[in-house]
Amino acid sequence: MTDAPHRGAGTEASPAGDVSTPQPTARARLPSTGKRIALAAAAAFFFCAFASLGIWQVKRLQWKQDLIARVDARVHAAPVPLPRAGEWPRITADTHEYLRVKVRGTFLYDYTTRVQTTTALGIGFWLMTPMCTEEGILLVNRGFVPMQSGDLKLPPPPRAGANPCAVAADPVEIAGLLRLPEPKGRVLRENDPVNDRWYTRDVAPIAIARGMPQAAPFFVDAPAGQEYPRDASEKPTGGLTVISFPNNHLVYALTWFGLAAMVAGGYYLVLRYDKRRATRETDEDSD
Repeated sequence: MTDAPHRGAGTEASPAGDVSTPQPTARARLPSTGKRIALAAAAAFFFCAFASLGIWQVKRLQWKQDLIARVDARVHAAPVPLPRAGEWPRITADTHEYLRVKVRGTFLYDYTTRVQTTTALGIGFWLMTPMCTEEGILLVNRGFVPMQSGDLKLPPPPRAGANPCAVAADPVEIAGLLRLPEPKGRVLRENDPVNDRWYTRDVAPIAIARGMPQAAPFFVDAPAGQEYPRDASEKPTGGLTVISFPNNHLVYALTWFGLAAMVAGGYYLVLRYDKRRATRETDEDSD
């Protein structure tokens, strides 16, 4: 008897006609139409948003440059008369901030308010003194005095009576810079009118604390060389007004435009990649 051919252990005969063929590799699918639309919409949104912010910063740059030019012209112009009392409610930063004005009147030194500050001369106070003028009561920043021991324990100035300007005194004249009240938040501490602690030159509450609610809604910075009274033992230093306008709008504009360009560039690269992949797959299918 003839034995059947011996097959190696662990091997099986392939069925007749069975030809082994390589399996096709899985191919990455191209993004669907919905995904493409969503990507295009997102790219368009961010591009327009960044470009709009860049354009806005360019406009802010033009506004800031115009403001700096106007303020510089006001500071170096010849002094003009103090605005009439009827104009006081319409005074704004755009129209009057840092305007050089001539002021003639009588100082009420007894009602001086000390406002704590820090200048190039050190820690001390601004001396905010009411002045009686033909247009009404005006607060004048007579200048800076350094802090002395015991200054924080000084009693508060008195409140004015019904007609504080009735007291006769020698008139003086200054040519200073018109300033708008300093808003809250410029320093860490807020004004404390009850305890007569002042940290910003906020005109309205200072005038109310001194019993002069009718005072002008602005103050005037006295220049160097026009500090009064001349014979005062505590001589203030005037002319320390700091005129500074941060102008970073060009940097901001370039940043926003750069981000817009990055969005456009990224979207272009995505489209280019998808196009190349589609072309490659088309060529493979044709083979």
